[in-house]
Amino acid sequence: MTLAGASHLRTPRFSALLDWCQQHFLPDLNATQLEPLGEEAGFRRYYRVSVAGRNWLVVDANPATEDTPQFVRVAAYLRENNIHTPAIQAVDPALGFLVVEDFGDNLLYRQFQIEPSLATANGIYGEALTALLALQQCPDQPDFIPRYDQPLLRRELEIFTEWFVGALLQKPLSAREQDMLQALFHRLESSALEQPQVLVHRDYHSRNLISCNDGTIGVIDFQGALWGPCTYDPVSLLRDCYVHWPDEAVNQWAAGYGRVMMAAGIIPAVDEATWLRWFDWMGLQRHIKVLGIFARVHLRDGKSHFLADLPRVIRYVTGVAGRYAELDDFSLWFEQQLMPLIRQQAWYLPEEDVFR
Repeated sequence: MTLAGASHLRTPRFSALLDWCQQHFLPDLNATQLEPLGEEAGFRRYYRVSVAGRNWLVVDANPATEDTPQFVRVAAYLRENNIHTPAIQAVDPALGFLVVEDFGDNLLYRQFQIEPSLATANGIYGEALTALLALQQCPDQPDFIPRYDQPLLRRELEIFTEWFVGALLQKPLSAREQDMLQALFHRLESSALEQPQVLVHRDYHSRNLISCNDGTIGVIDFQGALWGPCTYDPVSLLRDCYVHWPDEAVNQWAAGYGRVMMAAGIIPAVDEATWLRWFDWMGLQRHIKVLGIFARVHLRDGKSHFLADLPRVIRYVTGVAGRYAELDDFSLWFEQQLMPLIRQQAWYLPEEDVFR
């Protein structure tokens, strides 16, 4: 990428980042050495730089939107508990500038693109779930790990109402529809809060997990970690917004991981039906939220590439909602009221194209 082709490389913010890097990291660094990486749903910008054969990531985490002190605290906490997170080479929390270890490009997501087979997935998920087991055994640190409580769960669910239903689909809600959604949200929140609570990465999926050269799983994008429901990260991984696997395989992986958690003493013993309901309903909460987030980053932030992932997330929502009698009202409403509007969208794909 040339500087002429990347307007943000000519902004005062980028100039300040470059100056800071020259002072605290590499005196001879110039702008052309900073390779911009792809955009994520958040506001951080990443640049790769190679120094003496080793790659680093220069991170612009604007304090207006990003909490760099929290990133530093959580990174140290995870590394103390043997979770493989990037080492921090230099940081200025006030400016929101960092230089961190670069784990490379071998994301689980890319491995699945190269070899999208269940045999591959079995091996990769075995490693990822082993890493997750260690993460979920981290001790609570309530002084800096926030609680994933009912108000936060509700705020996340309301992103769906505001941005997906209202802003993207342009559908007004009647009082009866609002009551139905409030009842659904209450069910999902209650299910989340009745589960054993553990450390939650909050975005533990194929685009935030990297197979490193030393054979370990590198974990990134952890700064939003919370203390919350034990099924949140397993369902984020196994019912990934960016990768789909057959329901039978997902259920087997989920049930097996539940047994491992119980054997490890992370959670008390529960029957498999309860565990899988927790897993499904936690996934439903997450995916309802994600519909709102992907709509928001498209409409508000101009990051429209996330629209391509909406059909997969929609199928997760309708699949789980249609599986439980308690969710029939929501399932019927989604099919009758939202799906006709969804099918009119340019990004819509029928199920056979989403899951083939």
